[in-house]
Amino acid sequence: MVRTLQAAWPGVEFTWIIGRLEAKLMGLAEDIEFITFDKRGGAGEHLRVAKLLSQRRFDLLLHMQLALRASAIAATVRAPVKLGFDRARAREAQWLFTTHRIAPREREHVMDSLFGFAEALGVHERRLRWDLPLPPDAIAYAHAVIPDGRPTLVISPCSSHPLRNWRAEGYAQVADHAVRTHGMRVVIAGSPAPAEKAMAREILRHAHEPLVDMVGKDTLPQLLALLARARALLTPDSGPAHMATMVGTPVIGLYAATNPDRSGPFLSRRFCVNRYPDAARKYLGKEPSALPWTTKIERPGVMDLIRPDDVMDRLDALARNGFSVA
Repeated sequence: MVRTLQAAWPGVEFTWIIGRLEAKLMGLAEDIEFITFDKRGGAGEHLRVAKLLSQRRFDLLLHMQLALRASAIAATVRAPVKLGFDRARAREAQWLFTTHRIAPREREHVMDSLFGFAEALGVHERRLRWDLPLPPDAIAYAHAVIPDGRPTLVISPCSSHPLRNWRAEGYAQVADHAVRTHGMRVVIAGSPAPAEKAMAREILRHAHEPLVDMVGKDTLPQLLALLARARALLTPDSGPAHMATMVGTPVIGLYAATNPDRSGPFLSRRFCVNRYPDAARKYLGKEPSALPWTTKIERPGVMDLIRPDDVMDRLDALARNGFSVA
């Protein structure tokens, strides 16, 4: 959305208020000023950012985050126009912190809803551009892990929400299939969190083919560079799903706890496994169309609705398509 506005408004300066963790990756973006906010910093951090913003004046604020914490920061931004979501989507009382609202729409993908901000400003031509200049160490890391042209499947098996995670046995079965059927190298990626390291150990224990374990060994820019060299990513509803989209790598997303039509990888939704409708019927007794659009079904066992055959079918379909989302 920012790149779309930059293309339409050459010469306009953009400032992005962003979490400190997210800035480790997005801070690589050129032609954008970043003001970082430590979400764990408490009242002191809020006062620091508010003091910094009090010295600035902007022409326009795009309030694109629904958390109350973001609204508290938005309240300190000095701008005559503060554009936010329409009343129906402005959760956590976001409408109290805006002067103008985007057009109301229902059941949109999150990316489409963000483009609603550009459209409210009269910009309708979308630029699907997520380019970030990768530092040399990130590129070197990716070449060390994927040193040749052998097709590589990256598995990032964990979401930040444990109930969105699939079983290690399933990942191992798909990894074996990728090696045996498609001659792929399989790399497991993830953060150094204990739960992610434990997941990697379980996948390796169940797999019969050799896999490369890189969990906890990279930075966010290094992971992005790795995904850029891979042919596909297998992951549940997670940040890496969208990182892969940024670099044009197809995503086989695993969805049952959440709805891929709302938050799936923007360009790869046809290659996702979508058991969200089955979860809605089993756990809530309703069709997805009868549920509020933001409903999550994060219940124990919900991801077991996804079968290994479902995932292998999507991998086979992606291989037949030349590992392209086109």
